[in-house]
Amino acid sequence: MKPISDFIDKYFLHFNAATVVDAANEYNAQLAKGNKMMVTLAGAMSTAEMGKILAEMIRKDKIHIISCTGANLEEDVMNLVAHEHYERIPNYRDLTPQQEQELLDRHLNRVTDTCIPEEEAFRRIQGNIEHFWKTAENKGERHLPHAYVYQMLLDGCLEKHYQIDPKDSWVLAAAEKNLPIVVPGWEDSTLGNIFASNCILGNLKPSTMKSGIEYMTFLADWYTENTKDQGLGFFQIGGGIAGDFPICVVPMLEQDLERPTPLWSYFCQISDSTTSYGSYSGAVPNEKITWGKLAEDTPKYIIESDATIVAPLVFAKVLGW
Repeated sequence: MKPISDFIDKYFLHFNAATVVDAANEYNAQLAKGNKMMVTLAGAMSTAEMGKILAEMIRKDKIHIISCTGANLEEDVMNLVAHEHYERIPNYRDLTPQQEQELLDRHLNRVTDTCIPEEEAFRRIQGNIEHFWKTAENKGERHLPHAYVYQMLLDGCLEKHYQIDPKDSWVLAAAEKNLPIVVPGWEDSTLGNIFASNCILGNLKPSTMKSGIEYMTFLADWYTENTKDQGLGFFQIGGGIAGDFPICVVPMLEQDLERPTPLWSYFCQISDSTTSYGSYSGAVPNEKITWGKLAEDTPKYIIESDATIVAPLVFAKVLGW
């Protein structure tokens, strides 16, 4: 029985709905060929609890590498350890500036209709992650930002704080598989700010954290190795740096390093950004042909909709649900 897939096939016949079906079917076709898939996460997908289905995609080997913002990396862990303290604000459109200030005074940071309990979340995370940063520095080691998060999760130091079923955490699922992750612009995150403040105070050295350039060099090597015998697809949720950073690895390899490099074998973007002048998130996929990212015959899809609605449907079909 595949109730979700059967429903989509029967009723999603035109416009954005039909693209959902086409994109999911081609995603499966890519995997059937032996190709791999990168998924990129922008926006607040972890706060939207995308981890519930993303973790299953990781466990079932439907995702082979992830690019995400620093916020998505940390907010999945925050949801893991502080879920009971989150508050939903269905009437968020009606809030006055005074009511917004009242939320801040309660240490609640609002993302659309969901308030993140920053104090509860970081009371459980900050001391632990700082321990792994300092331990690495004392040993003369340097790691990428997500590697420290993996160390913390696999150590088990947070287990006593878990407030959701750990199988619903995509970062934990990724850590358990040692899934490659790229986190461009990690400094633009709460943990990034905490690390920077430790550097300002003299508690840590900036060099203890590997940089975005090192993420790109890692990705260049990983892409080259993993496209020797098969293709690599690109499934983009939202826009911004989580998508723009990794997709550029192909023209960098081809043009700057002058290495013959296969283009991305598949492209799909879910975005509510309307097509517009000068916008990366709103650029149609064909524009990427001119930048040496996609080929003329690359399967290309753009689903102009809310990713929190569409992505679980695509993933459910990929999982055969």
